[in-house]
Amino acid sequence: MRTPALLAATALALLTTAAPATAAGNELRINHVQTMATHNSYHLELTDEEKDVQRRTDRNWWNLQYSHTAIPNQFAAQHVRGIELDVFPDPKGGLYGSPLVRRDAGLPPLTDPDLAKPGFKVLHWGDHDYASNCTSLVKCLRQVKQWSDANPGHVPITILTELKRTDPAKEAMGGAKSPPWDTALLDALDAEIRSVFPGERLITPDSVRRAGRTLEESVLKYGWPRLDRSRGKVMFFMDNQDPALQAHYLSGRPSLEGRVLFTNSRPGRPDAAFIGWNDPLGANVAQIQEFVKKGYYVRTRSDVPFTEARSGDTTRLRSALESGAQMVSTDFPVIGLSARNGSEYVGELPGGATARCNPVSAPRGCRDHRLDVSPGPRQQ
Repeated sequence: MRTPALLAATALALLTTAAPATAAGNELRINHVQTMATHNSYHLELTDEEKDVQRRTDRNWWNLQYSHTAIPNQFAAQHVRGIELDVFPDPKGGLYGSPLVRRDAGLPPLTDPDLAKPGFKVLHWGDHDYASNCTSLVKCLRQVKQWSDANPGHVPITILTELKRTDPAKEAMGGAKSPPWDTALLDALDAEIRSVFPGERLITPDSVRRAGRTLEESVLKYGWPRLDRSRGKVMFFMDNQDPALQAHYLSGRPSLEGRVLFTNSRPGRPDAAFIGWNDPLGANVAQIQEFVKKGYYVRTRSDVPFTEARSGDTTRLRSALESGAQMVSTDFPVIGLSARNGSEYVGELPGGATARCNPVSAPRGCRDHRLDVSPGPRQQ
């Protein structure tokens, strides 16, 4: 009897041995593809009682009024192939179970059992904006893996992580105080990711770097992995540019040897492969295009809350797509999400595609319809 895992492996084998998606001699690589991603993909709005507290205590409370559907739904129904997770350390467990905003709203502590377990948690702003559709990192990643297992022909899923700490102002009010990010915690983060995704399902710096070369040299000279060998895989990026935090992650590993995350770097560094360049407007279009042409993998944003959602202006979206950034993040991946803000803005690829040939870097023979070949059924 064939198990689901065997069926998925068989399907993936058939996909990876099919005719290439480009003309003969043009190898299609993962950086030759452009996809949409969601920003703060886990985020949910709070209860009405908690919103009243936010309104009284936060002049920018309106910036928190958006919600995302469950991550598998985003892949299946919203045509995204990237997500963003804000990650807080919680090595002992239970640190984020009693948010101040709930206390001030007269509500009891949270009862989510995942919050009580040791491990990394996923939320936006400790004690003030905590609601998440997957409260632990392991839960979020298991949702990604479950969908990926069922849809093995997808282009690589990109997961942007922002490593966060609690707000000192909230700490002073009696809120949670997160431990500082150090090498030990970053080692634990890598280990937690690997506890969900085995090595063969990950695209890591070790997957890209060539012997005797830095990571940057490898990317610029030899390129990223081939798409036909990368379907069904995921890759992780670090959004943070904080030098002290990155120094812990890079300690003894200048080219990210043995690491899971690609750091948000800049040209000229040994670890330079991924570049976060959030603003695609004006001269930034040409700057991002230059990065992409050279071989870097770039993330940018197609909208910022809630400018485009209120105006309906697609200038930033068009610039982001034109830039060739491989990962383009949005808060509004499908029609209807921006309606509450007064427009019909949608952050999507042309025609609502799931993936398209990169307008800057894709080889001539690339064909959009041959890229993501496993859209899968709508998830419930």
